[in-house]
Amino acid sequence: MERPFAGKVAVVTGASRGIGRATAIALAEAGAKVVLAARSTSQSPGKLPGTIDETARQIEAIGGVALAVPTDVSRDDEVEALVERTLREMGQVDILVNNAAINYPYLLVETPMRRWDLVLNVNLRGTVLCTKAFLPYLLERRQGTIINLSSYLAVVPFPRTLAYSVSKIAIEKFTEGLGKELAGTGVSVNCLRIEVNIATEGWTYLNPNVDTSSWEKPEVAAEAILWLAAQPPSFNGRIVTIEEVRNLRAQAPS
Repeated sequence: MERPFAGKVAVVTGASRGIGRATAIALAEAGAKVVLAARSTSQSPGKLPGTIDETARQIEAIGGVALAVPTDVSRDDEVEALVERTLREMGQVDILVNNAAINYPYLLVETPMRRWDLVLNVNLRGTVLCTKAFLPYLLERRQGTIINLSSYLAVVPFPRTLAYSVSKIAIEKFTEGLGKELAGTGVSVNCLRIEVNIATEGWTYLNPNVDTSSWEKPEVAAEAILWLAAQPPSFNGRIVTIEEVRNLRAQAPS
């Protein structure tokens, strides 16, 4: 089996379920050691299925190396602990996937500010905080890549998703701006905008009574994320969809 990420260390936030779990497993299959960050653990599971401990066991079952680190990405101290454990136990970091996100599907008039703040803190602040915490170590080695996750809801208005939409369009602008700062450093940042419905535990939970049989699987997004992680540093500051990644892959010389 080809292992293009052998010798690399990847950190994936929101790795307890959905796209994060699929990405972590795919990275492990491709040879990377994977650090799994999320709030849901065996000792403190969330209301949805999946924990970072379960993801770690799945990775270890295929012969991979995984480190599960309970982390609330919106908290400075917990992100600092994530960085410290990653460097102490893995020795380096090469790939950061900022996937952790939550949604609160209510109209703005019905949304308490604490809920609005929670969505923005996890989705946007968490992305910025993790990036800022790991970035010095990527820059020191002059190599590595950061991949942020966005959604078609960043650009397509949809009822009851305003806080989520605001967080995602901000992540896209953050990616573009940081890409300018990183030009020529050997470190890149890009953003995958998920433009298709993916049958994650969270998205299906928020869409009860909807036929999800035609929805894509999380592995589809993971495949696009791994392609982005394999690109040279010159591929930087870009916002691409899954379809665009497929087209770029098709155009690449074999």
